[in-house]
Amino acid sequence: MSAIDEGRVLSALSTIVDPDFRRDVVSLGMIKDLNVEDGVVSFTFELTTPACPVKDRFQALAEERLKALPGVSAVRIRMTSNVRRSRRLGEAMLPGVRQTIAVASGKGGVGKSTVAVNLAAGLGLTGARVGLLDADIYGPSVPAMVGTDAQPAIRGEKLVPVEVFGVRVMSIGLLAGGDRAMIWRGPMVSRAIQQMLGDVTWGELDYLVIDLPPGTGDASLTLAQQVPLTGVAIVCTPQEVALQIAVKALRMFRQLNVPILGLIENMSWYRCPRCGHEAHVFAHDGARRAAARLDVPFLGAVPLDEGIREEADAGVPVVVARPASPGASAFREVVSRVAARAAVLADRELPAISVR
Repeated sequence: MSAIDEGRVLSALSTIVDPDFRRDVVSLGMIKDLNVEDGVVSFTFELTTPACPVKDRFQALAEERLKALPGVSAVRIRMTSNVRRSRRLGEAMLPGVRQTIAVASGKGGVGKSTVAVNLAAGLGLTGARVGLLDADIYGPSVPAMVGTDAQPAIRGEKLVPVEVFGVRVMSIGLLAGGDRAMIWRGPMVSRAIQQMLGDVTWGELDYLVIDLPPGTGDASLTLAQQVPLTGVAIVCTPQEVALQIAVKALRMFRQLNVPILGLIENMSWYRCPRCGHEAHVFAHDGARRAAARLDVPFLGAVPLDEGIREEADAGVPVVVARPASPGASAFREVVSRVAARAAVLADRELPAISVR
């Protein structure tokens, strides 16, 4: 009989607390397939997202806790992930989608679509199954940013998303042409959004990232009211005028009972490629301060980086084209924080933040 039993192993592992859920990993059901034999402890550590920001720390802590137990000669951990379906999602709409992440902004020109594209591509690079819906009906820029003008195929009576960089993409720009002006009234916009959600074969997805149009118009209202969003991330720039408008968008989503993932600060700083001097062109840390004031998470800052713009113009997300660049590194941090926050909100039927 082994000198160590499963009870002692689970007791040791229960001292590891998930910083986002604020509960131990055993009660969260992350420890699977536990086996103890001849002093060898083996199990599967199932994370709530492949983009978990503390994956390496969890593994190191588990090994440390278990190797400290008398009778344990070896520890074998298999790190996996299972993105849990949001409790807000019903079965009728988007049956194969587990979580829906909207990316919004109070105004145009803050880099919202760039963030959405790199968020989707970044999640895909972690191994997640990802879709990207360009819901910006009047200004669809996603096709250009992912370098495709391919027409979606039709299977049965539904459209099949175009796959680019491992991400399934749908945009009105792929259907009507990216240079065509969409002169539509509110009801037509709402109908187009409904069709791009319900009349598309999205398949099995861990995340559907939705790039909303700027502001608080018909497309954003339609999605907020008809799609049970896991949460919405608000993109803004640091200066006070832009933050004031971003806060208005955030409050609209709160009023519509949509959970807030947090704030993302784009164009946060600029580093001179010649001398290395860091300049805060549009001020700095405004989104972090606004997040603290509004009691929402700060999801990260992205630099004003020429490489991000160049790759977007070339049709390749910077996280794919220049993974070692400062811009890609910043986006990876945002990806991890968004995924971790979405995992928490997915487990709740009601928004995490009350309307104020």
